[in-house]
Amino acid sequence: MKARILFIDDELPMREMFQRLFQASEYEILLAGNGMEGLDIFSKEKVHLVITDFSMPGMTGMDVLREIKARDRNIPVILITAFATIETAVEAIKVGAYDYITKPFDPDAIEITIKNALSHKQLVDENIFLKQKLKDVETRSGIIGESPKLKEVFHLIEKVAPTDATVLIQGDSGTGKELVARRLHELSTRKDNTFLSINCGALPLTLLESELFGYEKGSFTGATSSKEGLFKAADGGTLFLDEIGDMPQVLQVKLLRVLQDKEILPIGGRKSFTVNVRILSATNKNLKEEIEKGRFREDLYYRINIFTIDIPPLRERTEDIPLLLNHFIKRYNKEFGKNVDRISPGLMRFFLEYDWPGNIRELENYVERAILMAEGKQLELSSIPTDVQKTPRTPSSGEQGDILPFKEAKDNFERNYIVSILKRYNGVISKAARASRIPRPNFYDKLKKYGIVQNKKSNGPGL
Repeated sequence: MKARILFIDDELPMREMFQRLFQASEYEILLAGNGMEGLDIFSKEKVHLVITDFSMPGMTGMDVLREIKARDRNIPVILITAFATIETAVEAIKVGAYDYITKPFDPDAIEITIKNALSHKQLVDENIFLKQKLKDVETRSGIIGESPKLKEVFHLIEKVAPTDATVLIQGDSGTGKELVARRLHELSTRKDNTFLSINCGALPLTLLESELFGYEKGSFTGATSSKEGLFKAADGGTLFLDEIGDMPQVLQVKLLRVLQDKEILPIGGRKSFTVNVRILSATNKNLKEEIEKGRFREDLYYRINIFTIDIPPLRERTEDIPLLLNHFIKRYNKEFGKNVDRISPGLMRFFLEYDWPGNIRELENYVERAILMAEGKQLELSSIPTDVQKTPRTPSSGEQGDILPFKEAKDNFERNYIVSILKRYNGVISKAARASRIPRPNFYDKLKKYGIVQNKKSNGPGL
């Protein structure tokens, strides 16, 4: 879609001249003979830029400026006049005018002003879009991302959440398995009831058993009173068993009985209790291999694995890294009283190319560290430990040494080319797209693909 420019002037020769000036351009020109007519067109049409004469009978250019800014403060407005004064220029800029030029204007000069104004609007729109995306993803229980692989996770969550099916969440450490479990609970019919979680690999056998099933008074030394277990406490709600692959086999048998009979027997108890609990489990282990090695019960595996959700590691969804960075920068700016708003190109390159064995948890750790060390508004590569910077990326399947697969090498070249040409044109996307002969919509697609986010203040690619 062509950018639409609304030109308002009470003099017909000025409107005709402006129309002729841009009739063969990349813009679509809308004309109005007075302020009221211009505002009527603005209310009915999609307009990207308004240029208005300052001195008009009835509604002046300043009146038009104020009304446009009241309706949409992100629309750039350029004022033109034959009688410029410092006072009127200052007033116009204070009200929100993008620029203030005098008649007769030079055609080349006004074309440059128009291009700058539209580029400015694109940057503003991109910033708004990114902030809205961040706001949208932050409503998903803190699950941040818009990559195709993560969208598939969201799709599976929405599909199974309303049911009472047991779900096994699989993924490496630090990928956010508990966040997925919480989202499943929030979208279920049990959302108004309790959500409880426990790490099955963090407690010894006796303590884990008592936490899950509870115990009766006097059932063992030190049991001076009865205790309600998590199964009972989560009755009507959801119980999340994290790292279930580390659960001792003795408890695997008891858990299987709960899933089969919907009843629990506290330690030292003589009477079973019926419970209505939805079980969600997670593991970073390959449970089929654990079954083959005799460490996990096959019958329990099929009970907890009615539905599986696999969470991709961060290295497989690097396009989500800019959103994650924005999220963590916002969090730790607030926590540490900092005002970081950009990332150096070197550090951004590290974030996008590092292998992330610790996944999102590791990324958050480095952002927290970088913000603690930041002395200004920009995060620097020096905040990352030197030994980590030198860590080679894990070769993908079939990769030998430093020889990259063709697609990965091609993507690396393309990303470096886009960053380079943006730097050459000071981050102005329209100029970079024109110089590279890449259609602007395709250019934007490549920015999103490679996580290259424009920041006006940084004068180039970054965050």
